[in-house]
Amino acid sequence: MGADVDVRNLIARRAAKEIEPGMAVNLGIGIPELVADFLPYDWNAMFHSVNGILGIGPTPLKGQEDRHLFNAGGAPVTIMPGASIFDTTIAYGIIRRGMLDVAMIGGLQVSSRGDLANWIIPGKRVHGIGGGTELAHKAKKVIVLMNHVNEDEEPKIVKNCTIPLTAKECVDLIITEMAVIEVTADGLVLKEVMYPYKLEEVLAKTAAPLKISDQIELE
Repeated sequence: MGADVDVRNLIARRAAKEIEPGMAVNLGIGIPELVADFLPYDWNAMFHSVNGILGIGPTPLKGQEDRHLFNAGGAPVTIMPGASIFDTTIAYGIIRRGMLDVAMIGGLQVSSRGDLANWIIPGKRVHGIGGGTELAHKAKKVIVLMNHVNEDEEPKIVKNCTIPLTAKECVDLIITEMAVIEVTADGLVLKEVMYPYKLEEVLAKTAAPLKISDQIELE
């Protein structure tokens, strides 16, 4: 699939298709940070960051960064016309009041029930759980953007999570470089197989039962 940066952008580009005009969308750290680069300029969606911005725009060109404007991950950003800048109490107030239409967050594991683990791998140093739990519980829709397997080629979509959870039964949609998978009351439904992968590859790299949508043509 080429360089990892291409995979990350592939996932972000597909994720942008889930955003409708007028939505308020939180972009988490990692792959979600790239989503703003793939939205039409006049789409009028408002991207939210927990460090205190509503109205994040595309990544600035190299050399045109504003050192006063950055997202929750510390990466430089631009802001759109009509954007608001505020403190973190208001940023979290927006989350807690359920005002976000979508939260796009990264993942370490997602279970067949939509449980999310995305903040710690035991034995590794972390800064804390951050706003992940609140976003997972309070956003109207939670979309996880992540690689399909980890660095050891182990599936990240599993029957049961084996690392500490961020939140239970919170994920609505999973987008990886290999597939788009919907979490339903009846389990995981494979909605799309991403080019150039094949259905058999997706099934082999997923450690949870998958129902195959009628939208997918079986070979």
